[in-house]
Amino acid sequence: MWRMARPRKPLLSRDLIVEAAGTLVDAEGLEAVSTRRLAAALGVSGPSLYNHFRTKDEILDAVADAVSARVDLSMFDAADGRGWRAALHDWAHSYRGALSDHPNIVPVLARGPGRRPAGLRVADAVFGAMTAAGWPPAQATRIGALMRYFILGSAVASFARGFVDDEAAYDPADYPHLGRAHLLAERQREVDEGAFETGLAALLDGLALQYATLPRP
Repeated sequence: MWRMARPRKPLLSRDLIVEAAGTLVDAEGLEAVSTRRLAAALGVSGPSLYNHFRTKDEILDAVADAVSARVDLSMFDAADGRGWRAALHDWAHSYRGALSDHPNIVPVLARGPGRRPAGLRVADAVFGAMTAAGWPPAQATRIGALMRYFILGSAVASFARGFVDDEAAYDPADYPHLGRAHLLAERQREVDEGAFETGLAALLDGLALQYATLPRP
């Protein structure tokens, strides 16, 4: 009885293409993704990719959605009982963690979820939890947008790395208040994570004040 030989390489699939594209984006940025580069990385012919994706933008959308799929949404479950403020806090940290691991894909995510399933699940979960907590729908929409602006912005770049590790670059004659700015780069994690937590607390404090003024049924 004849048996078909198993292929030496895994059959090409959407998941394999997305994984290869994500690796390229992480290493070299969005512009590194091309049919030629992906085909070479996967050991296939370029046209075979079109059986799974029609365009480069579709591939990048899929990479972005794979990152969105890593965001924890369990805090928004009705049975979780965490409360809207704690849920937003914990979700923000999970979302930022996913983006911090893949900052080069943030510009694609910043365009909005479009038709991406995981991105739409994120938007749906946030809006649903806010309206269930008593926020009016219009304000729940604004809260979702506000949180996305803040989280995506925090993942785009490092504030601390924006300063060079050279004390001479910050002459007190020119910058009298930046005498210790050269130390920021070596304290990147402390500075950036502290800034994120400070901003998140300020946002949530402000929302709590607004929530307290909402009319109750």
